[in-house]
Amino acid sequence: QVQFVESGGGLVQAGGSLRLSCAASGSTFGHNGIAWYRQASGKQREWVARLLDGGSTNYREFVKGRFAISRDNARNTVYLQMNSLEPEDTAVYYCNFVSLPWAYWGQGTPVTVSS
Repeated sequence: QVQFVESGGGLVQAGGSLRLSCAASGSTFGHNGIAWYRQASGKQREWVARLLDGGSTNYREFVKGRFAISRDNARNTVYLQMNSLEPEDTAVYYCNFVSLPWAYWGQGTPVTVSS
């Protein structure tokens, strides 16, 4: 069973940057790729960025041009570079497979953007 461990979150001022890391244990192939998700307080979890197995990337409109997802295969780690952060980006960020079945959800890494 693959496990994901997220890290890199924190408190940042609006306009700042953070880089999140998602370390995976075990093979992550066969689920169409890895995605970053986020869940703000009182809201449903939503996907933010996806890195598909073929190497292409998808972004939600509200992060396009500000966030970038990438992968280091040697480290079995996926990153989310977040620039020009906005208070609306405040949430707990998680990584998991693009497609079902998902692995167990990790604890995520909290991101707080102050105005």
